[in-house]
Amino acid sequence: MANMFPLSSDGQDPAELPDLNDPLMDHSEGQLFLNEAFKIIIEEVLCKGTDVKQKVCDWKEPEHLALLLDLELRAAGEPQQRLLQRVQDVAKYSVKTSHPRFFNQLFAGVDYHALAGRFLSEALNTNLYTYEVAPVFVLIETEVLRSLRQLVGWTEGDGVFCPGGSTSNMFAMNLARYRLFPEIKSQGLWAVPRLTIFTSAESHYSVKKGAAYLGIGTDNIVVVEVDEGGRLIPEDLEEKIELTKSQCQRLCPSGTTVRGAFDPLDRIADVCEKHTVWMHVDGAWGGSVLFSEQHRHLMKGVARANSVAWNPHKLLMAGLQCSALLLHDTTNLLKKCHSANATYLFQQDKFYDVNLDIGDKTVQCGRKDDCLKLWLMWKAVGSIGLAERVDKAFNLVRYLVEQMRKREGFHLLWEPEFLNVCFWFIPPSMRGKEGNADYQDRLANVAPVIKERMIKQGTMMVGYQPLGDKVNFFRMIVISTLVSKEDMDFFLDEIERLGNDL
Repeated sequence: MANMFPLSSDGQDPAELPDLNDPLMDHSEGQLFLNEAFKIIIEEVLCKGTDVKQKVCDWKEPEHLALLLDLELRAAGEPQQRLLQRVQDVAKYSVKTSHPRFFNQLFAGVDYHALAGRFLSEALNTNLYTYEVAPVFVLIETEVLRSLRQLVGWTEGDGVFCPGGSTSNMFAMNLARYRLFPEIKSQGLWAVPRLTIFTSAESHYSVKKGAAYLGIGTDNIVVVEVDEGGRLIPEDLEEKIELTKSQCQRLCPSGTTVRGAFDPLDRIADVCEKHTVWMHVDGAWGGSVLFSEQHRHLMKGVARANSVAWNPHKLLMAGLQCSALLLHDTTNLLKKCHSANATYLFQQDKFYDVNLDIGDKTVQCGRKDDCLKLWLMWKAVGSIGLAERVDKAFNLVRYLVEQMRKREGFHLLWEPEFLNVCFWFIPPSMRGKEGNADYQDRLANVAPVIKERMIKQGTMMVGYQPLGDKVNFFRMIVISTLVSKEDMDFFLDEIERLGNDL
């Protein structure tokens, strides 16, 4: 028979081509590089990055940073020592979110057991869709979801880990719609009437994104009023439901992003049950109070919800990302709504129980095993240890507020219900001048200037924002177990130092 492939595509004789038995990778060299890289990560991120004597960030302007990092990708590779310098530079110029004085976001700190789980996940590099490729993680996810549902108050139900709380909220909207109109899956938006989402005036922006993404439309979001503490008013919810003739969903924040407010879930559930409305609780930030006997009352009534979003990567410090969507449903709604029955993955004649192939519960194909980090951390410290983390954060917030009240110039906007401390800092030059015409404009500039100074000096990080008719104010968040009373005192001292001359 004639040789049909006498030459390669570029005209080379096959005898001159590289040996196909050559792995193109030296395992011993690669593992040596990994060991050296880990030494840098331990030193720069986990030693220096958690040391209060070190900077939270080493700020560089974007143009300067781009030059330092030498971002260009080239045809030829680089030697190991140069690559290790790359690792060093990335660590050096990144924000140290595990630093005790990083108060900027709803995530912070480090749990070493969870971090080990994250490293292990990356090394194993599998996809959590079938039991055949992820047997350990299918079983771990099932158990972790069961334990989270138990804390909510459900003895049965369903759930899935999602790539972030926003996705959990969008999944909940999609499930609520599918339960009412299953034909939407095949027939699309033409098959359903106009739908309405009722949500708090202070709910997460993912509600708007979800309404747009799912084709419900942002104009079909009905905003429900909140009280002076940022909690949804059930009477306003009921009035607006009765004024709306379309089918509807309801989203209840538990620990709102800015104020940290918890909605009155029991009273909301009364309204939702009366009008047969799907009740989704966004507990991405606040859900972890369910571990604490002292503070779980903040989510009283959560067991009456249809679905709950919960991000253990926030208050529990499981590490980004770790986001669960929990359902009270026992009808396999997740799979019915999201499945595509891909026969190359989900064959029904496998030699094991095909119910263990959980990938069709989600719209994703590729999905990381985000359950592992939480499972390993939970195993390490137990439910008692996780409760202690929640309680310590509350105690630190109480201490901070007590100290804040003793100092001139700190003005609390609201009494904290959760771990969000919202305040204005009034510089000496502005005190007693609240009646001046330019007071609000000057006050709005205080937080941005202080923020710029702290970042450029690298001393700490804290966020700010306006809300409604309130001009820019600081939103202090306490999460990390590394944080101490000394850090709270430093925070107040540093705000004064950076802002007293304004």
